Amino acid sequence: MLDSRHIRTFHEVVSTGSYTAAARSLGYTQPAVTQQIRALERETGVPLFTRDGRRMRLTEAGETLARHAEVILGNLGAAQQQLQALARLRAGRVRVCAFPSANATLIPDAMARLLADHPGVRVELLEAEPPESLHKLLAGECDVALSFSYPGMRAELPSELVEIPLMEDPLTVLLPVGHPLARRHAVRLAELAQARWIAGCARCRANFLHICAEAGFDPDIVFTTDDNLALQSLVAAGVGLAVAPSLVLSFLCHRKVTGRVLEPHTRRQVCAYVLREHLPLPATELVLEGLRSVAAARVGC
Repeated sequence: MLDSRHIRTFHEVVSTGSYTAAARSLGYTQPAVTQQIRALERETGVPLFTRDGRRMRLTEAGETLARHAEVILGNLGAAQQQLQALARLRAGRVRVCAFPSANATLIPDAMARLLADHPGVRVELLEAEPPESLHKLLAGECDVALSFSYPGMRAELPSELVEIPLMEDPLTVLLPVGHPLARRHAVRLAELAQARWIAGCARCRANFLHICAEAGFDPDIVFTTDDNLALQSLVAAGVGLAVAPSLVLSFLCHRKVTGRVLEPHTRRQVCAYVLREHLPLPATELVLEGLRSVAAARVGC
């Protein structure tokens, strides 16, 4: 059985290039680092380093262990974070990570209901676009993650996660109020083939390129931002048009911007995700209950 402390020291030696630098980085003495590497070599039964003059090189066995060390340490770190998350959840402290438009719409109402009914629950709010939010969940950096996906672009869900569908969010097109098509209730994407465009986050941009291709054109993207307020300002200033989820319409800040239904109809699926073993915990259930309730009310509007 390999000692994780020895693997950590080995990884630091490989990363820094010497026992001396590794000792400095870890706060050890150089003899302590040497002893740990020797102990690791006894555990593995093979030498991990060889000297080439003044330089130290990995042996073939050392190269093999180096390829696995970062993964081993990453998994250990994630396990430790998830255990700490479990303790926080049992104490009624929940970290929720959501994408910007959800943080501006679903989260405020859900958290207001939660705190009104269960004032003992404490919530910490983080922000990240998918798939980063799911990576944070797997790494134990948050307890509930909100994410979205587009039709035909769903990735396989890791087995340790549970998906809770919340709502379908239709796409709209943001236009300056003086645009010739702004008087319509709905706008066909193909009618805007000659427009300049502002693209959003990587996932939204990929979907935008996909639906434009289906509409028969390659969009002229002149600006890219995942800041929804900046997006509105750019549309208002006439820099370009934008395709945005309907959630964004809930916090349109510019009177010079209007949203119209996009045809053909496209929707993104908004879901909450939790670690499977955290699903039954009361704090997790309360947060999910609030999110489901708010999402259902929004769909019904």
